[in-house]
Amino acid sequence: MKRFFLRTAALSLAFGVAACGATPGEPGASQPTESETSVILQDPVGWWGSKEQGQPWLELAEDGKITGSDGCNRLAGTWSASEDLEFAALASTKMFCEGVDDWLSRAASAKLEDGEKMLVLDADGKELGTLAFGGKGS
Repeated sequence: MKRFFLRTAALSLAFGVAACGATPGEPGASQPTESETSVILQDPVGWWGSKEQGQPWLELAEDGKITGSDGCNRLAGTWSASEDLEFAALASTKMFCEGVDDWLSRAASAKLEDGEKMLVLDADGKELGTLAFGGKGS
């Protein structure tokens, strides 16, 4: 009986709070800014690219760490998000692998397109390449 009253009280409170809020689009309703919307709608956490041998990939962790490979060299550093993704302290091993393009090792930032594609840019904002979203788990 006590559980019934607690559940009823919790549901009443939840419905009451929901009813008091402004409907989106009405005066007084809080609207997210464009940059907040892009970060909310396009969560970058997960892996991008292909983890097949010789292929570039990045994995962005929730704690702000980034790991990956340019297809030959290992990459590690940190990332943050505002309107775009920013990569900091991105370090790379410097092995030579014949036939591997090391473009990903020059990454400084990235833009997400439709939450499915990461456009990777260098420090000058020049496009280096793209990585497709691969998933949330390793």
